[in-house]
Amino acid sequence: MKAIATLLALCLSAMPLGAAAECVCKCVNGEVVPICTSSIDIEPICAPRICPITPPRIKPIDPPVIPPIGTRGCTNKQVYNEYTHQYEWRLVCK
Repeated sequence: MKAIATLLALCLSAMPLGAAAECVCKCVNGEVVPICTSSIDIEPICAPRICPITPPRIKPIDPPVIPPIGTRGCTNKQVYNEYTHQYEWRLVCK
């Protein structure tokens, strides 16, 4: 039993301490889509859920940007902020 506890402690100590989520599922323009911080990350399959209704707002002008490597282009989209419970305009690259 002591050997199992020691082995478990060694395995847990070898694991990285901070886990940074590279991809998350967010409500964008009223539907759930994966958003990744890097274009080489593998997009997760997002579980279906009900997103709040997107409020009608005037879309801001898309700034001229060179899209990151591995993406086709960037555009402003309404992304739901879970902390403020409101949609916010964010530049999203696909």
